[in-house]
Amino acid sequence: MNGNLHGIMAEFAQPEQLLAATRAAYQAGYRKMDAYTPYAVEGVAEALGFTHTKVPLITLLGGITGALTAYGMQWYSAVVDYPLNVGGRPLHSWPAFIPITFELTVLFAAIAGLIGMLWLNGLPKPYHPVFNAPQFKLASQTRFFLCIEARDHVFNADEVRQFLREQNPISVVEVEK
Repeated sequence: MNGNLHGIMAEFAQPEQLLAATRAAYQAGYRKMDAYTPYAVEGVAEALGFTHTKVPLITLLGGITGALTAYGMQWYSAVVDYPLNVGGRPLHSWPAFIPITFELTVLFAAIAGLIGMLWLNGLPKPYHPVFNAPQFKLASQTRFFLCIEARDHVFNADEVRQFLREQNPISVVEVEK
């Protein structure tokens, strides 16, 4: 196997062709693959094997952290650091803490969700090997691409090339790192 090979990529003209090829590749046992399209194609993510994401959990943990931070900060300042008895009210008057707690919950959840999504997607990534593929610039315009990566456990360059040709693509090319 060529150590400089990222994968083998097929170019399709229609989204239905890409979806069928992706499903066939998954059924053939390929797991390290990705699809590139100019717009969202319904069913491609599922065909690639994406069943769930960790972003909701990261967002939840960020929200809980924000709520605990806000409430703890307010409690500490009102009860421990600078206790003021105003009109006989208790120092730990939790209803007064709710608005700021809510705001920091939303802020921390949003920031955690954004950072988690970027991190899980491996972004920002100014360079990717598929940019070297001829005609890949059409992935943002009119074409649909499926790349089976060389790091896949069942990858064999000749078999993958033959498999992709059987899917009736416009072209099949090797993608160098």
